[in-house]
Amino acid sequence: MSNQDLALTDVTERCSPLVREPLSEGRAHEIARTFKALGDPVRLRLLSLIASHDGGEACVCDISPSFDLSQPTISHHLKVLREAGLLDSERRGTWVYYRVIPAALHQLSSALADADPTAAVTA
Repeated sequence: MSNQDLALTDVTERCSPLVREPLSEGRAHEIARTFKALGDPVRLRLLSLIASHDGGEACVCDISPSFDLSQPTISHHLKVLREAGLLDSERRGTWVYYRVIPAALHQLSSALADADPTAAVTA
């Protein structure tokens, strides 16, 4: 086995599932939809604001002032994040509270994370 073959084997063993084996068509669509939802800076900030809010959930009334956007625009972005499976929501009276779905974030991070984050990848 050549040094290049050894290096490729070593990298493949330590890299994310995206490198270890090809994604199925369905899984690729699922992951792409989630990353597409996060591809907008407003939605990424919304997710971050909700995840970092006290108790891990936030009311629309808590996060709306952080943006120079209309309420319908914020609602649209929240809907996209919900449809992508990143947020869950619950109506309490007149307000809707949002929380991040931890399993969804874990799936995204595990799709990209190294098996051993302390190992140095050499090409």
